[in-house]
Amino acid sequence: MNYSSSQQGTGLVPRSPIRPGRGKPLLLLLFAVLILPALVGCNTSAIYGDGAYNPPVYWGRHVVERGDTLYSIAWRYGRDYRELGDANGIGPPYRIYPGQVIRLDRRGKTPAGGTRVASSPKPPRESGRKKSTPAPKPEPKVTRKPDTNVDVSRQTQTVSDINWRWPHIGTVIAKFSTSGKMNKGIDIAGNSGDPVRAAADGNVVYAGNGLLGYGNLIIINHNEHYLSAYAHNRRILVAEGEDVKQGQTIAELGSTGTDGNRLHFEIRRNGNPVDPMPYLPRR
Repeated sequence: MNYSSSQQGTGLVPRSPIRPGRGKPLLLLLFAVLILPALVGCNTSAIYGDGAYNPPVYWGRHVVERGDTLYSIAWRYGRDYRELGDANGIGPPYRIYPGQVIRLDRRGKTPAGGTRVASSPKPPRESGRKKSTPAPKPEPKVTRKPDTNVDVSRQTQTVSDINWRWPHIGTVIAKFSTSGKMNKGIDIAGNSGDPVRAAADGNVVYAGNGLLGYGNLIIINHNEHYLSAYAHNRRILVAEGEDVKQGQTIAELGSTGTDGNRLHFEIRRNGNPVDPMPYLPRR
């Protein structure tokens, strides 16, 4: 029995017993009901779905949902799409389907197409498998075009054989950071509806809002090593599978998935986020 001092004397009177739902018991109850099942379950998408922080994940599995692509799944878990496809026996053009299970570990390969949990017929298997990706080579020399008499919004520079430009001309309000407050790209200020442009030529491999924390998101594949992403768009103007040109308007700037109008821009090399600033022309 718990006791406390009486306000009307020096004697001790019994405290009211702690009721379930107050203090620590409430926290334990919430942990048991909400958190523990997620940790016990095999599907890690509920744990690492937030784009604010997604270290590479090498355990568990992801069950494909409608709208997912192998590229978006790899992006969600901080993995390289080729390495993840190879680990699951999925080769180019990296087609997946709802209900398919994508293993996130690296212990060997599953049959081509992965393991399916749904009972519907399995689509044809993809032929061909790619070897593991070798370590990236050192960055080649950066080629910058002269700044004289050039519109800043149209300036470009070549890095890693890709010609890059700014996806939006606005103030950089948050820089790339791998410590403290994590930021896997840069945030650029702008007004709702401003044009968001492709930073380089490529192919749209994801266009949707299935990655928490990114809002309306576009991912562009530039070559076998590089992807770029454009998040928080008000409206997406391109479709998956579409080829885009550098400078092409691909979206309208917005605030989906965040608290204000901005463009969150990322570049990933072999699945790893890199600081976009060295790739973009100096202002």
